[in-house]
Amino acid sequence: MPKIAIKGNAMPSSPIRKLVPYAEAAKKQGRKIYHLNIGQPDIETPKVMLDAIKNADITVLEYSHSAGIESYRKKLAEYYGGFNINIDANDIIITTGGSEAIEIAMMTCFNDGDEIIIPEPFYANYNGFSCAAGVVVKPVKSFIETGFALPPIAEFEKLITPKTKGIMICNPGNPTGYLYSKEELELLKQLVLKYDLFLLSDEVYREFCYDGKEYVSVMHLTGIDNNVVLLDSISKRYSACGARIGALISKNKEVMTAAMKFAQARLSPPTFGQIGAEAALKTPKEYFDKVQKEYVERRNFLIEALNKMEGVFCPKPSGAFYCIARLPIDNADKFCQWLLESFEFENQTVMLAPATGFYSTPGSGMNEVRLAYVLNKESLKNAMICLEKALKAYPGRTL
Repeated sequence: MPKIAIKGNAMPSSPIRKLVPYAEAAKKQGRKIYHLNIGQPDIETPKVMLDAIKNADITVLEYSHSAGIESYRKKLAEYYGGFNINIDANDIIITTGGSEAIEIAMMTCFNDGDEIIIPEPFYANYNGFSCAAGVVVKPVKSFIETGFALPPIAEFEKLITPKTKGIMICNPGNPTGYLYSKEELELLKQLVLKYDLFLLSDEVYREFCYDGKEYVSVMHLTGIDNNVVLLDSISKRYSACGARIGALISKNKEVMTAAMKFAQARLSPPTFGQIGAEAALKTPKEYFDKVQKEYVERRNFLIEALNKMEGVFCPKPSGAFYCIARLPIDNADKFCQWLLESFEFENQTVMLAPATGFYSTPGSGMNEVRLAYVLNKESLKNAMICLEKALKAYPGRTL
């Protein structure tokens, strides 16, 4: 039998989805599971988006332009203008979800063996996309004690070698919910200029910034237009994960020309998704106000409930809808599997994501989990009751 590729063996499994078989087995036993493991919001998708898809007057479902439907890209440029991000339609390539935007960016900007520095913990699939593109991830560690603030620039510089080609951030952050300040981004800008690096920024959660804190984009930074690649998705802001529409954005013409070749190779992004995404730009401000208010209430409840539990510490995030909590446990992977296999309270349990999968440094995150507050407050309340009971019953408890 022929052997599969080295990359196939090296490609990491999703730490977010690897527990799915255990969850499915628990459900077959009739157990209710509160899914705090994945960023799938229970918020309703805007009606204007769904109506546009349902009422699309289409007789032939054709390919779109490889860069995406022009009318959508023009309106999307106007959307970014509302955030003081000044671009035009030619600076945008519509992608099949934010995932493809990251993948194309990696393949466009880096050669096999090039290195990219990413503050950890980070979105687990960055590891997968880097592996597929032959890029080496060099993690720089942030810490729960500081709420996962940007590590000191000196720590970045320690990792820079002749192979270093870029830095990648997520702002607001998945999995931490941390929101980078303008001052932190200015420090990154100086580093990018000093070593002539690419700066990739995943900004899919820009609508979800709390406590009056300001969203600052890397595209607000002056003097580094040719270094910056912005990565985006409609999945979270419109609660439309299944639409699979994202975007790769840069003012660097060489980057966009090369990225377009990859876009052409996959032909086009989904037509129905683009129709819906274009219509979603008409979503009224009231929708986002209501959603943000809901997430703030969920966050406040969850963080308070976690920090009341014996031995638990969870910093308060300022963006997105995730947090990382440190638990009094010996091994997060074992604990999360145990929750599904061996624990129940009133025939209920909770599904969490082990934080180990969000670190690239071996042995990190062993007593941490990521929680996504994507469920209604009643479900969150029940989930926290289950978690507190579970922590007291877990055989590997460290208190």
